Amino acid sequence: MLAIEALTRRFGDFTAVDRVDLTIPTGQMVAVIGRSGAGKSTLLRMIDRLIEPSEGRIRFEDRDITALKGASLRHWRRDCAMVFQQFALVDRLDVLTNVLMGRLDHTPVWRSLLKLWTGDDKAIALSALELFDIGSLAANRAGALSGGQQQRVAIARALVQEPRMILADEPIASLDPRNTQLVMDALLRVNRDFGITVLTNLHSIELAKRYCDRLIGMKAGRIVFDGTPAELTDAAVTELYGLEAADVIEIPSAADPTPDEIRAAWDAARAREPV
Repeated sequence: MLAIEALTRRFGDFTAVDRVDLTIPTGQMVAVIGRSGAGKSTLLRMIDRLIEPSEGRIRFEDRDITALKGASLRHWRRDCAMVFQQFALVDRLDVLTNVLMGRLDHTPVWRSLLKLWTGDDKAIALSALELFDIGSLAANRAGALSGGQQQRVAIARALVQEPRMILADEPIASLDPRNTQLVMDALLRVNRDFGITVLTNLHSIELAKRYCDRLIGMKAGRIVFDGTPAELTDAAVTELYGLEAADVIEIPSAADPTPDEIRAAWDAARAREPV
């Protein structure tokens, strides 16, 4: 379980995150929503310790994350994998090598520097690529892939870290609708099949409601909504987004599946897979 207590981040006179209290049980898929500048990305980056909190504490089970340094902090970043909006791949390297970078904390430094990956590491990386239907791209240069393919490679790299949690910071912001669905399906699969907690920032209200168990609404650095997709009314969206509310409230078509239908489909698919 992740527990955040009075977490605050100031940049000079500006408070980006203001005394946030939040508890996320293991295995939830949670979306953080709100206007640009609400503090969503700062919150995620503090959890991964890419940004240092000004005040407050982050705990994960029996670890005080805010106190970690050195090797202990590296181990936390292995357990709490980060997926970025701009993919953070090495364009000139092939896809398989990019995914293998997620094994660095499981591999001696000398072996990784010489690219002497074990057969087990390669098998784990290839399995992750196959899981997201991009195994055939393993030998391709990462920079030659589409945005959606690169983001799925980034998710595969996060998965081979063997994390307890994945933080996805605006993972679909630059993607077209088809690749958006593929990436959100990939995150849902990580959550449903492996029980990994997923905490993601999303601009699309409908995608957040469709894919996530819980929504956290932020405004001016504070949490002003915390509930299920069904509890997020148009009035709550208007409170979060103000004049921008009409831009983020999408009208789903009759063919769009509901959140319960998506989760039921995943459960049915898992039940049909051979043991």
